[in-house]
Amino acid sequence: MSGARETRPLQLFRSKVSALSFVALIAITGAGLRAEVPSLEVWHHARAVEPGEIVVIEVRPSELVVAVQATAFGATIRFFSDGATGVWRGIVGIDLEARPDDYIVAVRATLGNGDTVHATYALSVASKDFQTRHLSVNPSFVNPPADILDRIGREASRQQKIFQTSSAARQWEGGFLRPVGGDSTSSFGRRSVYNGEPRSPHSGTDFRAGEGTPISAPNAGTVVLTGDTYFSGNVIIIDHGWGLYSYFAHLSSIDVVEGETVVRGQWVGNVGATGRVTGPHLHWTVRLNEARVDPLSLMALFSFDPGP
Repeated sequence: MSGARETRPLQLFRSKVSALSFVALIAITGAGLRAEVPSLEVWHHARAVEPGEIVVIEVRPSELVVAVQATAFGATIRFFSDGATGVWRGIVGIDLEARPDDYIVAVRATLGNGDTVHATYALSVASKDFQTRHLSVNPSFVNPPADILDRIGREASRQQKIFQTSSAARQWEGGFLRPVGGDSTSSFGRRSVYNGEPRSPHSGTDFRAGEGTPISAPNAGTVVLTGDTYFSGNVIIIDHGWGLYSYFAHLSSIDVVEGETVVRGQWVGNVGATGRVTGPHLHWTVRLNEARVDPLSLMALFSFDPGP
């Protein structure tokens, strides 16, 4: 059975998001014989099912299970249980340049006796048009000198290896904090033209902030990279676990070290204008199992309410 589903309000979700569900009845795998086949009810939450968005997949088994896992968009989705309603939740990213199509989420739940229950769920990714921005920067940031190319390659390779790693421990929990108080410029996904030459799309969101503004960690994690890079200036990468990363760029100063564990709200550095920029601001990139996703999507689905 498939179709729209009205879900109860969840404290986890603070914004208006879409929700669809279905019930999958399928054979179990394993040695045991059962008179009845367990069912998996699967649905999703998202601002939109489009390139650059995060989608929360929720699974409610008809009986107790000990683990839930899924695959989608070539990535493994880990799930955690809320412990109260029997719902398991996992998150998947739709990459910035994903093509519109129907994509299958393959779910597997493990029963207490080791048997597994399988279900499939379809996500229909819609097309999205991104704006184009034209910027004027120092020519050396558009066509770098030959003696800089090795440095750029080393920096890109190191970052790629980090984003390809999905650490086993989930450090993030609850909502994600806005790292600075300024408004976002809604710049995620914009096609960038520097000095008249097209370059890669903007894979992060920029936030308005003056030079020296303190930057807060959006959630708990481990600092896995700090330092000065050619294009992004002073940067910090925080591993939140399960393939989820925060990348802050163009900082004026860095106040954490690699290997340091941070908590949500901790001061990690200050806003600056280092690297390829036209002025001070905070650039925040989020990667989820290598998918380039909008930080605003993450905050919309897992918003942080500090309370009164």
